[in-house]
Amino acid sequence: MRTKDRTGDPLMTNLTERGKTFRSTITAFIEARREAKLKGKEDDAATASKYDYEAWLADAARRVGQIQAVTHVLKATHPDARGSSLHIDPGRLQRHPEIGSHLLGEDFAEDVVGNAAALDVFKFLKLEVDERRLLDWMQSDDADLCAALHADTHVAQEWMHAFASLVRSEATATSHEMAKQVYWLTGESPSDDTHYHLLQPMFSSSLAHAVHADIQEVRFGEDNKLARQAYRTKQPERRQYRDYRNLVARKLGGTKPQNVSQLNSERGGVNYLLASVPPTWKTDRPRKLLGLESAMDRLTYFPGVRQQVQRLASFLLGNPPATEPTRETRKRMEQELGAQLALFAAETWARFEPGWTRSPDCVLPLCEQLWLDPERTELPVRKDADHPEWEQDDLAFNAAYVSGNWPDEVAGNFANWVNSRLRDAGLTSVGDAEYRHWAKQAIVDAAWPVPMQRRAPAGGAT
Repeated sequence: MRTKDRTGDPLMTNLTERGKTFRSTITAFIEARREAKLKGKEDDAATASKYDYEAWLADAARRVGQIQAVTHVLKATHPDARGSSLHIDPGRLQRHPEIGSHLLGEDFAEDVVGNAAALDVFKFLKLEVDERRLLDWMQSDDADLCAALHADTHVAQEWMHAFASLVRSEATATSHEMAKQVYWLTGESPSDDTHYHLLQPMFSSSLAHAVHADIQEVRFGEDNKLARQAYRTKQPERRQYRDYRNLVARKLGGTKPQNVSQLNSERGGVNYLLASVPPTWKTDRPRKLLGLESAMDRLTYFPGVRQQVQRLASFLLGNPPATEPTRETRKRMEQELGAQLALFAAETWARFEPGWTRSPDCVLPLCEQLWLDPERTELPVRKDADHPEWEQDDLAFNAAYVSGNWPDEVAGNFANWVNSRLRDAGLTSVGDAEYRHWAKQAIVDAAWPVPMQRRAPAGGAT
């Protein structure tokens, strides 16, 4: 008969010190998930039993087959693509002078595709012991980890092999009609179909994640923030100041970035594109937004927006039947239109120097100034004896940003703008109900990289 150690775990007494570390790390993870699940309903014995050590591991070993670790994601090309995603170790790729995934070496972020409900298994496998993930130890058949999983070696090994299969390759890679493909001439005769090879470019999520992390560090990192402030105030600073000019943000997955992949969800669907032109090192002045009473007037001319509004209006004017396909089509159109706000804001942040809303020619509503010029809050407050109102204006701007009510107001402005465009297209019946509905579609990005779907502010349509 085994006796329990002081942790209450009978298996602990038979483990090495390293095995005990594995066991306690896994136990802590499962207990944290149990507490989060049972918060407010501690008397739910049925749910609690699912988080017993062996019960949870058995279920996780079953569910791990629903997800796959990858580096190149097919759904980033098109969310309806049903082919193969790939796991390619960047360190094994051919070296060449162009920028590519091979530059990541051994330090790269693995992405995960599959059932989002099984992502807790991936979080479990990312737990680190001795500076390596549990996944890495399982792939190397670590004996101490095996012993810590289950007293029955056969069961423990089955679980180890199941978890290690998170990184796997399909026997035959498959493409899909929604995947972008290129016919590449390999022979001498362009008129001969047999002289072509069919290529399918793959989106490297691992590389996109590394680029996104670097750009976010440049935009919001503390060191670069201090260097940027020193540059603007003409103060000496030993830190290097970095900046990315003329960025474009591509939104993948719309309002459900997790449907593309886990890393895409962590990025809020935002994938930055660098300008493919020689640098001019001169930031565009925001002339197109100065003198406007609302940035929504400029949103009308944002690429593709007018066409999206027209398609939505034409669809609604056709009086489609109240069926599930109709609701899905309308929902997709509305979400695509709401996502344009995030892209419009991202382009404004990238193109215009922070603080441009301080111009006396900026007459945008305060909520839109906070939305489109968030990095103004990082600038030093202006103090000028001849212009005491500058300091008051900057302090009020910073306080309003922290209050956090402005995204709701931006959503309301967007809703009124959509109503107005639809009326112009012939839909005369839109009003308060539509106003509240459009506001819910608005994706308003704050300075943090998480898109927030907002409520409409109190009031109604105008």
